[in-house]
Amino acid sequence: METGKQKFDESQIVFEDNHLLVINKKTGQLVQGDKTGDSSLLDLIKDFIKKRDQKPGNVFLGLVHRIDRPTSGLVIYAKTSKALTRLTQMVKNRVIRKTYWAVVPKEMIPQSQRLIHYLQKNEKTNKATVFIRPTDNAKESVLNYEVVKALDNFQLLEIDLETGRHHQIRAQLSKIGVPIKGDLKYGAARSNPDGGIHLHARKLEFVHPVTNQKLELVAPVPGNDPVWKACDDGCRPV
Repeated sequence: METGKQKFDESQIVFEDNHLLVINKKTGQLVQGDKTGDSSLLDLIKDFIKKRDQKPGNVFLGLVHRIDRPTSGLVIYAKTSKALTRLTQMVKNRVIRKTYWAVVPKEMIPQSQRLIHYLQKNEKTNKATVFIRPTDNAKESVLNYEVVKALDNFQLLEIDLETGRHHQIRAQLSKIGVPIKGDLKYGAARSNPDGGIHLHARKLEFVHPVTNQKLELVAPVPGNDPVWKACDDGCRPV
């Protein structure tokens, strides 16, 4: 299924039931429409469900949270209004645990660290400015990282988010001197061939909003990327 440059492939579905749909977003895909006018996953998935399930009317699908266009990984959509309301509240209450993988330069940083910064979003540049102290119009931003694997020129960080700010991981890692591979906006040395960045929403842990089932969902890394492949099976443990 394709509209313009955007596609949705059924193989991207990581979990689905009557209430939820969790997909593994590819680098470059839009989770929701924006000013580019490119088709979004929200619309493409609605179209996919309508055709697959032969639904005569409109398909309900609500976006629970967002990840950036150049980022890959897990995104939750709600298939019912009840699930959407409850999941939105869960996001607000920070009870959905989000774990990311990020590939960064092999610079000397602590093995693990809790980063606390204050982020201020600039709407004109679509970029976050990072402050080390409380600042007007800046929101406290907290993440925990651990160096989990080493490559020849890069290292893999596993990141647990405590807050969900605009470009938070990208901005905070750049602030400590390790911008994400390919992220020119936040100081990477060069871009990636596909225009994406090496940031992947790897795992989601939460309680199903309707069935109360405990879910732990993991997204495979992009399979066509040699660096991600090395992270998955060829890195040296740290």
